[in-house]
Amino acid sequence: MLNRLRADIRAVRERDPAARNSAEILLLYSGLHAVMLHRPAYFLYRHRFFFLARLISQIARFLTGIEIHPGAKIGQGVFIDHGSGIVIGETAEVGDGCTLYQGVTLGGTGKDHGKRHPTLGKNVLVGSGAKILGPFTVGDNAKIAAGAVVLESIPPDSTAVGVPAHVVRRNGEKIPKMDQVHIPDPVSQELCRLALRLERAEKKIAAQQKELDALRGRPDQSGGSQDETV
Repeated sequence: MLNRLRADIRAVRERDPAARNSAEILLLYSGLHAVMLHRPAYFLYRHRFFFLARLISQIARFLTGIEIHPGAKIGQGVFIDHGSGIVIGETAEVGDGCTLYQGVTLGGTGKDHGKRHPTLGKNVLVGSGAKILGPFTVGDNAKIAAGAVVLESIPPDSTAVGVPAHVVRRNGEKIPKMDQVHIPDPVSQELCRLALRLERAEKKIAAQQKELDALRGRPDQSGGSQDETV
């Protein structure tokens, strides 16, 4: 427990430029308090003392404004910055070194059973107000933009933005943006191809008819006449 506490305090000092010293972090940081209270709640939950586990988690929620279900798995060095309004579900897993900002939800969609909440890999950063919903994995070192709604797996070393979230950067390189407005219409393209084929067929028929009229000695379509050849 003491080693975990040291790791959590060290994570705050490394990632929060406003943190001045360990004493300030230990006494005044609500995100750290929420994680500290979650540790014994998780221990009790694993040993099936469900009422006591939920009691501690609700006390932590009352004191910090952060709701972490006692069944959630929280790794070492997790930094909850500001923290107000964060909700972490029962089967969620938060890997070592993750950073969560205020208003983040690690929740479910209501459609799944058993494993219902997301798994964050190591060193994942989740921006304020982001919602990650469902039993999938966000890969190591991924970044979720503020306000994003993530509904499917995110690869490692990626950045996801938007509603629903999509990956815009992977391994430090931008992914080409898809033009959602000027996408070619496949029906229109097929109609153009059919029109071109029809035009070619009409020209071919007209040429064959002209040759047939010439053989029969009939006036051609231009109004001229041909001598009898038969």
